[in-house]
Amino acid sequence: MTISMPVEPDANDLLSRDPLALLIGMLLDQQVPLERAFSAPYDLARRLGHEPTAAELADYDPEALAAVFAERPALHRYPKSMAARVQALSQLIVARYGGDASRVWGDAASGAELRQRVAELPGFGAQKAQIFVALLGKQLGVQPPGWREAAGTFGEPGTFCSVADICDEDSLGRVRAYKQQLKAAAKGAPDKTPGGTAQAAGGTAQAAGSTAQAAGSTAQAAGGGTKAKAKSR
Repeated sequence: MTISMPVEPDANDLLSRDPLALLIGMLLDQQVPLERAFSAPYDLARRLGHEPTAAELADYDPEALAAVFAERPALHRYPKSMAARVQALSQLIVARYGGDASRVWGDAASGAELRQRVAELPGFGAQKAQIFVALLGKQLGVQPPGWREAAGTFGEPGTFCSVADICDEDSLGRVRAYKQQLKAAAKGAPDKTPGGTAQAAGGTAQAAGSTAQAAGSTAQAAGGGTKAKAKSR
């Protein structure tokens, strides 16, 4: 089974046969188009002149690696911080998995264990871990017991809600349409309380009236004080 992202064939080939490249692409898939994120591992290899290992990236000079990421076109919108995350990812793989990225999922006994392992990687949160578990299961056939449950809604068959479901132009369009629906729903969230805006406006007007009333009372008190002084004279 192979990865079929909307990137050039050589980039897909690298993602399919190099577990480290796939992890790096998934890590970089934030705040940039997915085409940029999943092309980056191949572009990184071209800039280095070879496909890097986890050990190499773990020991790479941080400033030099950031400079490689920053070469135009940059491998990410935030090249310096993402270079640091890729290095941290590589260092963990070396320390915990002997430099073999495939062991992150290769010997996971269950879907729950796989999700936990992925979630512990630098740059991977709970949701990204679920999406990656779904991607492994749906596109690479990595399916330990309970993998769909561990992936949550992203593991359900027939869905088009994440990068795990992208295998051609049609699925890419459906996933993007789904994400646009989510964004539209999020933008409309404040309008879920009918009359909320009017009520807030009424509260503002009421507060303004109270201020005016308080100002009037102050003026009245000041006038009373002046009259009292006139009488005493």
